[in-house]
Amino acid sequence: MKKKQSLLCCAVIAAAVLAAAPVRAQFAKAEDAVKYRQAVYTVMANHMGRLAAMAKGERPFDAAAAQASARVIETMSHLPWEAFPAGSTSKGLKAEPWADAADYKARADRLQGETAKLPAAAASLETLRPQLGATGAACKNCHDKYRNI
Repeated sequence: MKKKQSLLCCAVIAAAVLAAAPVRAQFAKAEDAVKYRQAVYTVMANHMGRLAAMAKGERPFDAAAAQASARVIETMSHLPWEAFPAGSTSKGLKAEPWADAADYKARADRLQGETAKLPAAAASLETLRPQLGATGAACKNCHDKYRNI
């Protein structure tokens, strides 16, 4: 079972990395960029929810599953930033990230920095909880300024 989870996780990560390479060329239309970034955030939210359920005791802690989810989150945290070309406004945005690129990059860097720590922290419940909080705070940092919903 754990081997299947590891293989699935590796396949998801490999697909995400390969898909990210030509990302700019894929956005012939603004709505394509919106769909792409929303899909990335949906995957991240799903795996954050899995970790949160373990951290809250709603689901039994499983270090291998926690680390697999953490690796997915860490990988996905590198993908959405190029999917914000100028003009790709969606009803979910309350501010345009491309209007203040330095601020948006700083927030992206913060999220990537926190998600990079998540796989190692997911080895135990005691280390997962604080890092999950720090990662969630980095997500919220961006949402507070840029996300409308």
